[in-house]
Amino acid sequence: MKTIKGPALFLAQFAGDDAPFNSWKSITKWAADCGYKGVQVPSWDGRLIDLAKAAASKDYCDEFKGVAAENGVEVTELSTHLQGQLVAVHPAYDEAFDGFAAPEVRGNPKARQQWAVEQVKMALKASQHMGIGAMASFSGALAWPYIYPWPQRPAGLVETAFDELAKRWRPILDHAEECGVDVCYEIHPGEDLHDGVTFEMFLERVGNHARCNMLYDPSHYVLQCLDYIDNIDIYKDRIKMFHVKDAEFNPTGRQGVYSGYQSWVDRAGRFRSLGDGQVDFGAIFSKMAANDFDGWAVVEWECCLKHPEDGAREGAQFVADHIIRVTERAFDDFADGGTDEAANRRMLGIS
Repeated sequence: MKTIKGPALFLAQFAGDDAPFNSWKSITKWAADCGYKGVQVPSWDGRLIDLAKAAASKDYCDEFKGVAAENGVEVTELSTHLQGQLVAVHPAYDEAFDGFAAPEVRGNPKARQQWAVEQVKMALKASQHMGIGAMASFSGALAWPYIYPWPQRPAGLVETAFDELAKRWRPILDHAEECGVDVCYEIHPGEDLHDGVTFEMFLERVGNHARCNMLYDPSHYVLQCLDYIDNIDIYKDRIKMFHVKDAEFNPTGRQGVYSGYQSWVDRAGRFRSLGDGQVDFGAIFSKMAANDFDGWAVVEWECCLKHPEDGAREGAQFVADHIIRVTERAFDDFADGGTDEAANRRMLGIS
């Protein structure tokens, strides 16, 4: 068994224009002061990282990691959630997602997609330069508008969407193999890869690619009423990244999973700060330890009620308290009487 690393913090929800969240040096110091040992980096945020430089220069990456180390934290992974989303966008979402892209490709879906692919590839190269073996991302979505269709979907629609999704991602996954970096898709509503079944549909179409893996986040499964503990056992060989995020689902006679277009505060399913929701993290960390997950436990703060800085500080201690330092010996080793093959045969009555 292996001990999970952590706690770490995903910086996407904290980066901003005000100190200490507006520079790499100050935000890593702040994270360390909160009790974190690692940080996951949003690769699209120029206030924290120059992705083009990171992809082109190992020296830049060494300096980047060095600043973090001086402040007491490691770089756990890079994230390409926003760029990955733009690898596959249904036209219904063109305007909504344009803001994720560089200004020069907005309003041009083809150019935007090409830009996104190059961004993801640069992040893979930067990960290689940093000696990091996994990168977080979203899959994007072509079929999502048809997830609960009326009228019914025409035959072959979903299959065509997943064929195209795999076609777009296969060259990226091959590049990931060249870089020695896993692509860890966050299984997430709004993405075509939003549960185990859809991940398997995609995985089959990319030829069970070794670099096609999962970012496990139980909060998204709570909101789907999916068994998030069983999911760990089913996909233990593909789960290469872990977001520690809490959630709650409280259906009423008025609303359920879809939550009636309400704001986050008024939804039946809500993200909460760690310890304030319904996720059984004791069971999750036990499963992760039993399944030899040795990656980072990364806090992703998203809460409809609590202030982010409070959630961050509480989250560091929460994760530290849940990480299981695995045992190196069995609890009943003291009663080991010693044995050999001959004794085993005698005990079994085998002559």
